[in-house]
Amino acid sequence: MTVAIIGAGVMGETLLSGLIRGGRDAADLVVGEKRVERAEELREKYGVTVAGNVEAAAADTVLLIVKPQDMTEVLIEIAPHLRAGQLLVSLAAGITTAAIERHIPAGVAVVRVMPNTPALVDEGMAAISPGSHCDEEHLATAESLLAATGRVVRVPEKQQDAVTAISGSGPAYLFFVVEAMIEAGVHLGLPRTTASELVVQTVVGSAKLLRETGEHPTVLREQVTSPGGTTAAAIRELEDHKVRAAFITAMEAARDRSQSLAAGLE
Repeated sequence: MTVAIIGAGVMGETLLSGLIRGGRDAADLVVGEKRVERAEELREKYGVTVAGNVEAAAADTVLLIVKPQDMTEVLIEIAPHLRAGQLLVSLAAGITTAAIERHIPAGVAVVRVMPNTPALVDEGMAAISPGSHCDEEHLATAESLLAATGRVVRVPEKQQDAVTAISGSGPAYLFFVVEAMIEAGVHLGLPRTTASELVVQTVVGSAKLLRETGEHPTVLREQVTSPGGTTAAAIRELEDHKVRAAFITAMEAARDRSQSLAAGLE
């Protein structure tokens, strides 16, 4: 099975390198890239074929890793070269499978994906949803490709905007919290390098504790929070400043923005 990646930005290269590390033969991979210097860089680094988008569209499976605002232009370019039976996997935020299907030949299977940036270190979280011509084999193919860089779950497409708000944008929220904690450490008198090491390892360790114990986060939080102690004092300040409510409001805004992006594909 030949696989094409159209869009060789950060996420496109992340999937490309993950597929190769996972044992995919470079001879079966094609990258659609128009920039000459970037094309040469990818050839030298991965040994893959780099061609134009039209040539890439001939592959059995085509991964579209382009910005939502560029989707219409790319689909217009490749649609005449797609055929029934192909699998088209879209990683564009907010763009529905129905919107894509209106621009391509009937019978092309479409899978919508929301990945996230921890895929760069093979700890990604991707959610996939089938389009109207997608069957179990198509979904399994998409899962196997995305599993090269992390975990994959299946969700109904109506939940994809919520997924975008939670895991798609989620790393940015955590990095924001990490930034704030490091700044707090400096404010409290720690050297920045020490504060950074303390915070980063605390985040890594806490995530591992959540995954490996399977405990509810409330239980783990309460284990750290002694009555009348330092953590209780800190949590009270977070609650007084409505941090929990702010997170919910922020993620609602991300969901709403994801929904509005769909209007960009006419």
